Amino acid sequence: MGVRIHPTAVVSPRAKIGIDVSIGPYAVVEDGVTLGDRVEVGPHVHICGNTVVEEGTRIFSHSVLGTPPQDLKYSGEETYLYIGKNNVIREFAMINPGTSATGKTVIGNNNLLMAYVHVAHDCRIGNNCIIANVGTLAGHVEIGDRVVIGGLTAIHQFVKVGDYAILGGCSKVVQDVPPYAMADGHPARIYSINRVGLKRAGFSSQDIEVIRKIYSILFFSGHSRSEGIEIVKKSFPGNPYAEKIVSFVLESRRGVCRGRTA
Repeated sequence: MGVRIHPTAVVSPRAKIGIDVSIGPYAVVEDGVTLGDRVEVGPHVHICGNTVVEEGTRIFSHSVLGTPPQDLKYSGEETYLYIGKNNVIREFAMINPGTSATGKTVIGNNNLLMAYVHVAHDCRIGNNCIIANVGTLAGHVEIGDRVVIGGLTAIHQFVKVGDYAILGGCSKVVQDVPPYAMADGHPARIYSINRVGLKRAGFSSQDIEVIRKIYSILFFSGHSRSEGIEIVKKSFPGNPYAEKIVSFVLESRRGVCRGRTA
């Protein structure tokens, strides 16, 4: 099948369009845009700027991709938005490119961004993530792989969320959320590990129990953070989960969410 462009769509001749691309009614695809093979662009979608959408991604109606960042420091410099393969971007989502700070916003592969999701400038989203309706990422947010973000959750600038974490709906996330965590609240606190998500992802019962013990020491034992880190290092020498969690905590710029105590 060839490229299918609805007669009401406006597609720049300087846009790069792959094979088997579908562009729906009243969509606008401007100069500089690259659409990979089998990309589907729904009705009234607007794609502009230096935006690359890789193969198999589906963009639903009224989504806006690549418009200038909502950042007063942005002064028109050339920046980019990269969206990977096989993503689903639902209705009214808005994704901005980067600023001069990093030059780009990057979204990986196989993600589901539900209706009204906002991804601001200079964000990084990994692979196989789900961001539910009205999830909002401020600038410079970093999301790992297989993260689930509940609906109406807002994430503060420069916050990092580690792999396999899950954030409850309506959470206010102002500090980093480490890998494998279950966090919720206003502000968000760590409640437990993401046991169900880890099990679904194929983690063994033994590995899940190790992660639970690490979290118990770091976030629920009453130890200071530095004391907890030393205990984890001594208790789980060479364990990849311990190393990953400890590295995340030590490298945190905004500080890590505290464990819920009541």
